[in-house]
Amino acid sequence: MSFMNWIDERFPATKVWKEHLSEYYAPKNFNFWYFFGSLALLVLVIQILTGVWLAMNYKPDAELAFASVEYIMRDVDWGWLIRYMHSTGASAFFIVVYLHMFRGLIYGSYRKPRELLWIIGVIIYVAMMATAFMGYLLPWGQMSYWGAQVIVNLFAAVPVVGEDLSVWVRGDYVISDATLNRFFAFHFLLPFILAALVFVHIVALHKVGSNNPDGVEIKKGPKGNRWSETAPADGIPFHPYYSVKDIVGVGVFLMLFAAVIFFAPEMNGFFIEAPNFEPANPLKTPAHIAPVWYFTPFYAMLRAVPPMFGSQFPGVVVMFGAIIMFFLLPWLDRSPVKSIRYKGMLTKVWIAIFVVSFVVLGWLGVQSATPAKTLLAQIFTGLYFLFFFLMPWYSKIDKTKPVPERVTK
Repeated sequence: MSFMNWIDERFPATKVWKEHLSEYYAPKNFNFWYFFGSLALLVLVIQILTGVWLAMNYKPDAELAFASVEYIMRDVDWGWLIRYMHSTGASAFFIVVYLHMFRGLIYGSYRKPRELLWIIGVIIYVAMMATAFMGYLLPWGQMSYWGAQVIVNLFAAVPVVGEDLSVWVRGDYVISDATLNRFFAFHFLLPFILAALVFVHIVALHKVGSNNPDGVEIKKGPKGNRWSETAPADGIPFHPYYSVKDIVGVGVFLMLFAAVIFFAPEMNGFFIEAPNFEPANPLKTPAHIAPVWYFTPFYAMLRAVPPMFGSQFPGVVVMFGAIIMFFLLPWLDRSPVKSIRYKGMLTKVWIAIFVVSFVVLGWLGVQSATPAKTLLAQIFTGLYFLFFFLMPWYSKIDKTKPVPERVTK
């Protein structure tokens, strides 16, 4: 009896390998946009490993937190590298996930039968934002402290229960040692929940099969290829074909990742803000408070909505509503085709408007508020929501091209 036979009698190792890698048949026309799913998994692993290592030397104490980060940077062997890997990895995670979501948007990866797959992906995105928000406070620098103060105060805008809710989130009446401790605990826990969600996401993906740039369901097409008579004719084994292809993407990504870590870890204040090199001071407010860049599109929406009856609650509703729209996307798109390749100009224009709106809102979120910039934020917030609200109309009336029966190059 071979060693693998002994393992397989006790654990389905070979079965799992075949079902999810060597005999998982993916469409043969994957392109550049399909790198980002595997890159997101890579960055998640980097974040968990570097995070566990940082936790060994970090002190979740309001008196010691900032000094412990300085200790990691200055005195711990290779501590500066691990810390910069973690801080750069946070931004890299959002970059690859935003690109991964954009690929799903343009190729219709949220359409039947992948609605649940898309929803799980959006839940992962929300969990990422929660994890990043909890971790943002931990350096206990000026921007961390005051940024958390602004965001947590949003809970106070909720009618009736707002004040009690904000106290419950903070664990105190102000951002304090109690807040830091609970944020550290959740920041350590959530990545493992995130990993479990990613596992569920992959299981759901392998159940319905991967989408492709044509939006053609290869499982419904002709059968038989060089590896199996029952496999989709337009499918190829994920391993070795796409696993090797992904290694190339990983190599390019790691070169860019290393370049940022070694030459621009602060990225001119976008990855690590200058005020975060000062210890948190509750008596000194920074000249301009803004969250880290991956939150800024939603922060700009929050600021774009004027208070009503002295409450910022309408802005909070708009901010969270912007995220909820992603959950509704599978049922808003009424187009007879999935992929942007076969959709008409009307849909392409609205996707372009959506992307421009999101990027401009991200830029506005890091700027100081002025009447002109607030007006711009209101305009682009409106365009952002119109992309979703009008989708049932423009996706239905838009002219489409015939979809081929089999995948193309």
